[in-house]
Amino acid sequence: MKIGLFFGSFNPIHIGHLIIANGFAQNAQLDQVWLVVTPQNPHKKKSNLLNKNDRLHLINLSIEDNDLLKVSTVEFNLPTPSYTIDTLTHLSEQHPSYKFTILMGGDNLQSLHKWKNYEQIIKHYNIAVYPRPGYENSNHLKHPNVSVLDLPLLNISATYIRNCLKSDKSIRYLVPDKVHDYIRDYNIYKT
Repeated sequence: MKIGLFFGSFNPIHIGHLIIANGFAQNAQLDQVWLVVTPQNPHKKKSNLLNKNDRLHLINLSIEDNDLLKVSTVEFNLPTPSYTIDTLTHLSEQHPSYKFTILMGGDNLQSLHKWKNYEQIIKHYNIAVYPRPGYENSNHLKHPNVSVLDLPLLNISATYIRNCLKSDKSIRYLVPDKVHDYIRDYNIYKT
């Protein structure tokens, strides 16, 4: 099986994530895309992070009707902070017949050299990149395991959504309706 891995905090998941994940599934010749929920990204502050199980629930609400997308909690059982190379090693051991491709934004590709054992990642795994404004000039774009997907440029961020919620502004149309309703009904992200 060919599996795409879309790592993220998904704090919260929004339509940009879903458009990218679905585009990745359709344009990279994959059987499925797994949205890998990262409990703690080593490059982000934990203080702004919603509980991992709440983030997981929001993702499940978002993808329940899309067979191409699946949520993965593999990093819930691995040491934190989560390092991509450790997760890839674990998944490759658990699923030796699967071929994994990593999805990342152009901004992540540009900072890939800061990742733990990044040389092993780019050597042993394909990387599909979605464009991000201002991040088109990474040296890694020339690597044979790196390809750029033709996906729309989206300027939606989870930080923007959290800031809207803190300011009592609407996030309708930025997140799926079920996610919007859950966030509203349970008043999460307000504090």
